[in-house]
Amino acid sequence: MPMTCELDGLRVLVVDDEADIRLGLSRLMKGIGVEAAQAASGVEALEWLRGHPADVVLTDLMMPGMSGSELLTEVKRLRPETTVVILTAFGTIQTAVSCLQNGAAHFLTKPFDNKEVQELVRRMGRHVLARRARSADEARTSGNAEVIAADPRMIRVFALVKRVAKSPVPVLIEGESGTGKEVVARSLHRESHVADRPFLAVNAAALTETLLESELFGHRRGAFTGADRDHKGLFEAARGGTVFLDEVASMPAAFQGKLLRVLQERVVRPVGASADVPVDFRLVTATNRDLSEMVKKGEFREDLYYRLRVLNILIPPLRERKGDIPPLAMLFLARASRQCLPSDEPLPELTEAAMEALLEHPWPGNVRELENALQRAVIVCAGPRIHPHHLGLVETDWSEPGEPGEDLSYGEAKRRTVERFQRDFVHRALEVSGGNVSQAAESCGLTRAAFQKILRQHGIDRTDFSD
Repeated sequence: MPMTCELDGLRVLVVDDEADIRLGLSRLMKGIGVEAAQAASGVEALEWLRGHPADVVLTDLMMPGMSGSELLTEVKRLRPETTVVILTAFGTIQTAVSCLQNGAAHFLTKPFDNKEVQELVRRMGRHVLARRARSADEARTSGNAEVIAADPRMIRVFALVKRVAKSPVPVLIEGESGTGKEVVARSLHRESHVADRPFLAVNAAALTETLLESELFGHRRGAFTGADRDHKGLFEAARGGTVFLDEVASMPAAFQGKLLRVLQERVVRPVGASADVPVDFRLVTATNRDLSEMVKKGEFREDLYYRLRVLNILIPPLRERKGDIPPLAMLFLARASRQCLPSDEPLPELTEAAMEALLEHPWPGNVRELENALQRAVIVCAGPRIHPHHLGLVETDWSEPGEPGEDLSYGEAKRRTVERFQRDFVHRALEVSGGNVSQAAESCGLTRAAFQKILRQHGIDRTDFSD
């Protein structure tokens, strides 16, 4: 049916404590080509949402335990992009209107018109799928915005990505947490021959063995408590596309054997099923641990390791590719400004001192830590310029005054810490005074000459702080 194709891929969750209403709404969704999941309470809905994305949530307002309005708050916190529709009796319309103010997209009064429900979900579904397609198209045409390869080491990484992307064999991506392994995985998919097919990602460390098996292999209705419908696993849903399995080192030993069989036989056995299902996908895995060491210790199957590591891509940590820091910082600065500042407020400027602080920082949290630092700076910066103390890196630097592994004497560590403190302190004073040296010196309890001496020692230009 045309409607089935139109809304293919839309994910709907129905939440109501009355089984008849859940069943009725699910049948209405099926009538427009959408398979809806069900939850009998707000708590059950949240448990489901922690393991599955949902585009639209249809929830009753008045439920025992967690109400629909409370569920709305939690859904928006957990998955802000999810559209929530409130179902309410006539007497609680005022509360439903309050839900609209708190992020709900629409409310329907009971008894609702079946066609009205279908048309509402159809309209919202078109919008969701169009937005998703537009994002995918932008990623294909302009490249993923986070694919930054200014440093020679990352230029080599993405050159390798282009070479191996056309091959359908498994790829293992290795690197510290926060280095951008999923970004590289998405680039592999985008450069492959199956870029027009799904890219499906799952974090092995975030799911129990049972949930991981259900997510990847699928399950049949009644296979376990809460399995009220058949669920197609990611290996089957990929339809020839890419499945990205992150934190692969966290997989339990028993599951490692099951995954090995899938890679060898290209079939899966959904949980609760009595027969295998053929699958077609390209597997990309990632880990922040040394799998070869785990193999030596008997913590990871050797045969699976070599199956996953047909091709290998190693992502260097951010501290070893400092050429990527300036362009990444500008990317994250622009993104944080769009998210956190009014539309008419200009983009803050990174001062030379702030950029120097970014380049000097060891970045134990890698790219993810850099993004957090820029987001923090945009939020706490009250003026047109971002200075080092806005980045929130000083506390880490004081506790770690030297580079990783650097053996410093007490005196040298103290000297570096004092220098950082002085630089941060005068930055704050100049920012408050708008670059007025006399006012800044007075606020610090220093003479103008002493304050200017500190500025010269640290190469600080007071004009950077002038409005």
